[in-house]
Amino acid sequence: MSEGDTDVQTYTFRLELVDKPGELLRALQPIAAHGGNLLSIFHERGNVTPRGYIPVEVDIEAPPDRFDNIVEGLSEANINVVQAGTERYSEHLTVVLSGHLIESDLSDTLTQLEATRNATVTDISLSAPTGSIDVSSARLRLATTSGSTEDVLASMRELAEEKGLQLVEPLTVGDQR
Repeated sequence: MSEGDTDVQTYTFRLELVDKPGELLRALQPIAAHGGNLLSIFHERGNVTPRGYIPVEVDIEAPPDRFDNIVEGLSEANINVVQAGTERYSEHLTVVLSGHLIESDLSDTLTQLEATRNATVTDISLSAPTGSIDVSSARLRLATTSGSTEDVLASMRELAEEKGLQLVEPLTVGDQR
């Protein structure tokens, strides 16, 4: 940080990284390139997230006007940001998908959902009691950016319809259904 950057704040980024050499460095490069100063890294290589990634928590300091550029830089580098700062992904919802999840490529469904950048899957629980070729269900816990819950649900509805799946939605405040 230069001496002129007096309005510095601390931000925490929770990331999910692929377990291969160089991924942590690749995740740190956009932070440095956009003016973030590294404070700490908590790299849990011995653990994996429900989706099979390595959880990493990075604390940085930066002026508030650089925060969005850092988040955008991580996004452009295809780094999976689960949480950034205190306001990113500030809303949570849980949905259930049911149908031929494995045959319809659950991984692709999750990738398409997260491509909107308004949501990230923070937890998934899959149940396939009679095997992968029969009907299964998945409970998805989603973190969404503030005010985007309806957009995320609309994306989920489209994906479910496209793949022939049933979507069980949470009740929202003021929902008249």
